[in-house]
Amino acid sequence: MLEEFLIQTINGIVVGMILALVASGLTLIFGIMDVVNFAHGELFMLGAYVGVVTLAGTGSFWLALLVATLVVAALGAAIHVTTLRPLLGRDPLNTILVTFGISLVLQNYALWQFGPVARKINEPFTGHFNLFYLEYPWYRLVIALLSAAIIAGLWLFLKYSTYGVWIRATTQDRLMAQAMGIPVPRLLTIVFAIGSGMAAASGVLFGPLVGVNHAMGLDWVLKAFIVVVVGGMGNLVGSIAASIFISLTESYASLWVSPSQAIIVSFVVLILTLLIRPTGLFVPTPK
Repeated sequence: MLEEFLIQTINGIVVGMILALVASGLTLIFGIMDVVNFAHGELFMLGAYVGVVTLAGTGSFWLALLVATLVVAALGAAIHVTTLRPLLGRDPLNTILVTFGISLVLQNYALWQFGPVARKINEPFTGHFNLFYLEYPWYRLVIALLSAAIIAGLWLFLKYSTYGVWIRATTQDRLMAQAMGIPVPRLLTIVFAIGSGMAAASGVLFGPLVGVNHAMGLDWVLKAFIVVVVGGMGNLVGSIAASIFISLTESYASLWVSPSQAIIVSFVVLILTLLIRPTGLFVPTPK
């Protein structure tokens, strides 16, 4: 029982870091733009497909990761300029409907272009190490570390770069930031592009563990929204903590029930959070 508990702990942390990477992009977009991006899961899926195509053409997984991130980030910037920027300042319901429509367009485009048969991204390496009675793949640990590195890079960017300072200023007071000469419209485009690129990177990193198909983003974006609510809307650190917390909770629950039933635990956590602490479990209490 102790061995199973430790294995599920490692699995929970690994899956939690991938979920944190997906949720961080979603949290960044909401925290700065106040946009609930329902197309985030499809950007995750599209990144995986760009990775499949690039890997088939070049044979390099790491090049596929870079190309998918840049291509989907550029697509995110184009989506923001053409569809979301004109809606700035309008009813938030408009942006919800627009991003939902974009998600349907991207999902059906992927179905038309690649078909319903799942594609496969080959792992860059296939080594294993002994973990009690299992042979645990090194790749799972590597993607957890890569996800942590990308999130740390985002934190450093927000804390020390000029654009990071502008982004934090815009988060606190958008009108004042614009009055001080900060190019807010361009900044919002950059934020949406960064969030889209993070979703694409998540899709490529997780692609070797599951089949790549047109509907793969649905489950992940649903979990990401749960993480955003539990961690606190717009709270980057909270979303990371909530990702690991929810993944560990599901992993421990799978010791007693099937994995498909363990997913219910995350919804229970969501309901309890909304009832007890709607601002999020990991948001500091104001003094």
